[in-house]
Amino acid sequence: MRRMLIIALALLALPAIGAPDIPYLTGRAVDNAEILSVGARERLAKSLQAHEQQTGNQIAVLTISSLEGESVEEFAVRVFQVWKLGQKGKDNGVLVLVAPKDRRMRIEVGYGLEGTLTDVAASRIIRNIITPRFKNNDFDGGIEEGVAAIIQVLQGGEAPADSGSDASRQSSASSGSQSSDDFFKGPDLPIGERILLGGFIFGIIGLFTAIGTMTPGATGWFMYFFLIPFWAMFPIMVVGGTITLYVFGAYLAGYPLVKLILRNSDWYRKAAMDLRSKGSASIGGFTLSSGGGSSWSSGSSSGSSGGFSGGGGSSGGGGASGSW
Repeated sequence: MRRMLIIALALLALPAIGAPDIPYLTGRAVDNAEILSVGARERLAKSLQAHEQQTGNQIAVLTISSLEGESVEEFAVRVFQVWKLGQKGKDNGVLVLVAPKDRRMRIEVGYGLEGTLTDVAASRIIRNIITPRFKNNDFDGGIEEGVAAIIQVLQGGEAPADSGSDASRQSSASSGSQSSDDFFKGPDLPIGERILLGGFIFGIIGLFTAIGTMTPGATGWFMYFFLIPFWAMFPIMVVGGTITLYVFGAYLAGYPLVKLILRNSDWYRKAAMDLRSKGSASIGGFTLSSGGGSSWSSGSSSGSSGGFSGGGGSSGGGGASGSW
């Protein structure tokens, strides 16, 4: 779901004002951020050329000073669109993207290589090889050794194994214990996008939840059960799985509690009586009706809402992102 969302945002919307331009593809290692030495660029070019001649896979490295507010995932997809990495019909391209000022990086993988260079393998390369060297300001070593690990995996080798600390952390997570950082960690989206997406998602299901709690009778309880899958899944895109469990629990317990409190109010009793006697009731500008079904509408005319749709291209959003 997150992958389709990232692709849809990148393909349907024009780049935001201030988003960085896509650099020209001037070579296999385009060092716009100037973080690589001349020797490192030359070694990368030779190794990537040799790999392409041997396998047909096309790997490119791009460094850019800053993403200027754009997510690393969206920018990587845009680069893939313009650079068209990989052979037509095979989509066997890989992009290694580094933005040093934002301390963000990504390995973007073309459709045709997702089965070989999996998201898990790309994540391990970032976490265990590139990130430790970047933390020591060793950009030459991080990118060169990261690219070497990518080539190794594409040629049938194993992805780097998780270190002991990583394995311990995963074991701890599986047993249910998490650090405070893990607890608040959400999807790999910039905070601005998470706020906007959260406003959209919680605004919609929050509105329907409020209407449901204010609606007397069977319709209000129908809305309670109807909204359960929405509260169980949609918040994951904004706050991650752990916090979603607490949000979901709050909904399951809070909705009935609010209805029990509201049922003692005068306007709630009046609305329930109007529904039984007149077949309709007005609550907060919304008109509720019953009799062969129930519906609600406001005085304004309704309009259709747009939706997301995914697109194609050389990259399907596969890969992994990281920071240091």
